[in-house]
Amino acid sequence: MSEPWFQFYDQGVPRSVDFPSTSLYPLLEKTARDFPDRKATLFFGQGLNYRDLLQQARVFARALQDLGIKKGDRLGILLPNCPQFVIGYYGAMRVGAIVVPMNPLYVERELEFMLKDSGVTTVLTLDLFVPRLKNIQARTPLKNIIVTHIKDYLPTLLKLLYPIKEWKEKSKVTVQRQPGTFFLAELLAKSQGEPEPVQINPLEDVAILQYTGGTTGLPKGAMLTHWNLVHNAVSAKYWLLGAGEGYEIVMGVLPFFHVFGMTVVMNLAVLAGATMVLHPRFVLKDVLKSVDRHRPTIFPGAPAMFAAINNFAESKKYNLSSIKACISGSAPLPLEVQQTFERITGGKLVEGYGLTEASPVTHCNPLYGYRKIGSIGLPFPDTQCRIMDLVDGEQELAVGEVGELAVKGPQVMKGYWNRPDETAKVLRGGWLYTGDIAKLDEEGFFYIVDRKKDMIITGGYNVYPREVEEILYSHPKVLEAAVAGLPDPYRGEMVKAYVVLRTGEQATAEEIIAYCREKLARYKVPREVEFRKELPKTFIGKVLRRTLREEEAQKARTGGKPA
Repeated sequence: MSEPWFQFYDQGVPRSVDFPSTSLYPLLEKTARDFPDRKATLFFGQGLNYRDLLQQARVFARALQDLGIKKGDRLGILLPNCPQFVIGYYGAMRVGAIVVPMNPLYVERELEFMLKDSGVTTVLTLDLFVPRLKNIQARTPLKNIIVTHIKDYLPTLLKLLYPIKEWKEKSKVTVQRQPGTFFLAELLAKSQGEPEPVQINPLEDVAILQYTGGTTGLPKGAMLTHWNLVHNAVSAKYWLLGAGEGYEIVMGVLPFFHVFGMTVVMNLAVLAGATMVLHPRFVLKDVLKSVDRHRPTIFPGAPAMFAAINNFAESKKYNLSSIKACISGSAPLPLEVQQTFERITGGKLVEGYGLTEASPVTHCNPLYGYRKIGSIGLPFPDTQCRIMDLVDGEQELAVGEVGELAVKGPQVMKGYWNRPDETAKVLRGGWLYTGDIAKLDEEGFFYIVDRKKDMIITGGYNVYPREVEEILYSHPKVLEAAVAGLPDPYRGEMVKAYVVLRTGEQATAEEIIAYCREKLARYKVPREVEFRKELPKTFIGKVLRRTLREEEAQKARTGGKPA
């Protein structure tokens, strides 16, 4: 590695980094003391400073105690990115409650499972989600619903105009006053006095249950401690910002109910005294206008977000030059997307890597200095990594060999909530087995080859979808691509590509296949190509290969007809 990187990175730990042994709430207290007038959040132009954020989180903590919430009780937060999420989260941290973040897109069945599995008794949510909760409440431990409205923290004029268009009709929901239903604004106005003191052990006490599908089966709640989350936020701060405090502006479009956005936007911003520019969801023009107006310096995101900005013809109308540092996660970052975004903005976009069970970041490329395109970079501070064999995971492999990535460090979860057997499968001897196939080069940089479960075995050969997708992305007509393995009676599996073309482009399957033949070994070339208007994705833009395989299985069962 070259000298500029060594100046920052010394045997796995950035020099002069101080990892405070603290829980999450004191981070907010310190920032409110150091930067009381600094804007903590900007929500459609309405600002909330750190002094007021701390006060509202403190009052909410007292309100939770008045409702009987004690240390270790679970509080569900069913909200998009908005000031109420930050208030509720840090208020819960103050009383030692365990936050269970919930995706607002979840249907009743998914919410019912999470409520039952986690034992959530109280949920903070928007009024428009209340009917969903009411419909399942009798079958769950849910006792209290704390209701807020998305308009509560909007500027006065926008309260009338209500800019979140897709929620206009849903916003007509009227929540009835009845036992067990409370309104956040009233709780904040009525709660009196300081919260009762609560002793929190950062190393042992769980801060959140972050639900993840993991590698198999039903969703599981990863138990992330205060120390897991604090350490990861501090590491991200030094990686992205150096030691800067009190002046950065962070684009907050990654959802806070996902640990990626929670760590590299919300907790990072609170730690660094940065301003969060909050967006309830990624709407391209809204984000571009926001960058132009509020001048964010840090933009954590997913490849799909950066690709959307790159491919939008009107992006050049907006001033994006304030962006200086971006970390991309949740999915592989195609080279073309990285290079184009850096050219458009003048900032640095690097690929990182992590998983829910690790709070989530374990690796990242350096922003300044030596980086390697196509690599997930170097381990985060205090993070140990090794490549293990794919048979039983007991043999560590040499440099250049392909195997399963295992990590150990202060960001690794305690385990899965009430699932000791599942925990034992992924936590072995203190090492977290990630389920990702990777390799290590001679300079210490790691590369993700693919998901272990997504690996395609065709005719006895291993095919890694990511490699094929990189080639597809390099085709000038291709906007997005995904690859999955489908059953084949002769080869075991065959490679199929799903392609979204750029606007105005046309292509044939034969053209795409011929392009791949020029750049890939024969057994890696897709045998089928399906053109689509869009690919199935998670809320943060990760392509769901599992969904593609399930769709193919359904077509096979019904002879190609809809179910």
